[in-house]
Amino acid sequence: MFRLNNFTKRTLHGIPRTSLAAGLRPTLFPVVSQISRNFSNTPFQRKVIEQINNPPTPPSPRIPKPPKQKAPTILDNTANLFLVTEILRGMWLVLEQFFRHPYTIFYPYEKGALSPRFRGEHALRRYPTGEERCIACKLCEVVCPALAITIEAEVRDDGSRRTTRYDIDMTKCIYCGFCQEACPVDAIVEGPNFEYSTETHEELLYNKEKLLANGDKWEPELAKNIEANQYYN
Repeated sequence: MFRLNNFTKRTLHGIPRTSLAAGLRPTLFPVVSQISRNFSNTPFQRKVIEQINNPPTPPSPRIPKPPKQKAPTILDNTANLFLVTEILRGMWLVLEQFFRHPYTIFYPYEKGALSPRFRGEHALRRYPTGEERCIACKLCEVVCPALAITIEAEVRDDGSRRTTRYDIDMTKCIYCGFCQEACPVDAIVEGPNFEYSTETHEELLYNKEKLLANGDKWEPELAKNIEANQYYN
């Protein structure tokens, strides 16, 4: 076995390491020096050295001062006082808008168009035969995040299920439309009516009769909106 000292003093083919380094130094030193000088003369190296010697000034964290506004002169104040330029500019703006198309409507005699997906007052729909659509599956009651719907049902003689109670607390409703989306027979819907303000709290506690009356009143528009929205369901 070689000793560690002998192994570190020798390299390949038994040539001493010190002798190998001493022999290569005169050959490699000029080449390395020339490469270093050539690299330092490149544009990239000069740019790096310039950035190191002259670092850019960091932006100031302070907000720059706003430019000073020119104060009105005595002549401007006199013109505004005697010629009433502000009123003339305001009247010109009114006259300019007078010949343009109005941006407002004459509510409540005029009403804007509503989207088929508008979620307004609730209603219970019927079939064309007059039979109520609700099958008392209670999906709307379960899915309601505000717990605003209360349903009670019974089984008829023919085995079908129908509701005996269908209440909606409109003061709790958040008009999310989950009840309408969950209904498998399109029984409970949110219609286009948004004008149903009341003077008492009790008037906003809708029962089954109130909801069916809303459905009978708005059935043409409800059917039209459901048909227009069926492509997006």
